[in-house]
Amino acid sequence: MKEIIRCKRCIMDNSSDNTITFDENGFCNYCTIALKNKKERYYPNEEGAKKLNDLFDKIKENGVGKKYDCLMGVSGGLDSSYLLYLGYKWGLRIIAVHVDDGFDTEISKNNIQKLYNATKCDLIIIKPDSEQFNDLTKAYMKAGVPNLALPQDNVLFAEIYKYAKENDINYFLSGDNFALECILQMGNTHPNSDLTNIKDIHKKFGLKPINKLNFISQVQLDIKRNFTKLNFFTPLNYIDYNRDSAFKELSDFCGFDYYGSKHLENIFTAFVQLYWFPKKFGVDKRTSHLSSMIISDQMSREQALEIYKQPLYDEIMMSDYIKIIKNKLNILDEEFDAIMNAPSHQHTDYKVSSYFKIKPVFGKLKKLANKLFGGRYI
Repeated sequence: MKEIIRCKRCIMDNSSDNTITFDENGFCNYCTIALKNKKERYYPNEEGAKKLNDLFDKIKENGVGKKYDCLMGVSGGLDSSYLLYLGYKWGLRIIAVHVDDGFDTEISKNNIQKLYNATKCDLIIIKPDSEQFNDLTKAYMKAGVPNLALPQDNVLFAEIYKYAKENDINYFLSGDNFALECILQMGNTHPNSDLTNIKDIHKKFGLKPINKLNFISQVQLDIKRNFTKLNFFTPLNYIDYNRDSAFKELSDFCGFDYYGSKHLENIFTAFVQLYWFPKKFGVDKRTSHLSSMIISDQMSREQALEIYKQPLYDEIMMSDYIKIIKNKLNILDEEFDAIMNAPSHQHTDYKVSSYFKIKPVFGKLKKLANKLFGGRYI
């Protein structure tokens, strides 16, 4: 049997990861790289405060004469909710976009409503055609690929660019952050902008058309980023972002309720994180989440290991979630069992956009050009 090796600094291990390596101290490549990046990406200090003030000055200056200063995506989870709360405190005029895939938990729905009532921001809730979107989601499950949330992410970015263009907005603020996401296991994922992959999986496993859903390709993204001047920023990297403190602030501000753990604000993402990944790919996402908190000094390795020993999920809760998913996606018990027992696949087992095939080549050429010509080709 394979010997399971766990990092001696964080809690990443080699149980489901062929890319992990360990140095002579027993430290893994994930936390080593994260600590190296920490100085360049995370500024929980006076330098971060200055960067943040400079960013807000630019955003507000650019927003003069416009209805909005910036745009945000709001999932109902901690990161995006806390960013919206901070944006309100900072005095930004925000338009927030939420994609309702039909699987929001009641806690999430209530939290979004509480935030909306407290901040008075303009909130746009996108509800993709349920029949077509559910058929596409079911197709992804039948395809046996890791990233079942890929279609929802693609729809979100398509809507973000749509509203940015309609409202002449030049700044998108994302809840992505170093503190809680500096370690993400490599593999078992795929770019959410690969429209070729989306369409091929749907063609092979879908039963209904998807003509009512709005998507965006990587080529379209590149064109929009170059010509619409929509700038992406991650303000949570410029503050001392602490999970527990953020939850308390939100609770005091609007009665925001704790929903359990990272990504559990949505029934389907909870299923993917806690059930799909472990059973189909042998991946426990808690190692990444907890290791990130170790690197950002929010818990000790010993505390993380104690949490890791706890059961992945509550059996009754997951049973209820699976029933909801079966019902919404029109999956019979036998079909669900067949999906779970079928061989797993990677997204690259299906058609992939040529963009992502040639991108690594361009990346190597760029590195070579930088080496030969002194870093002028950025």
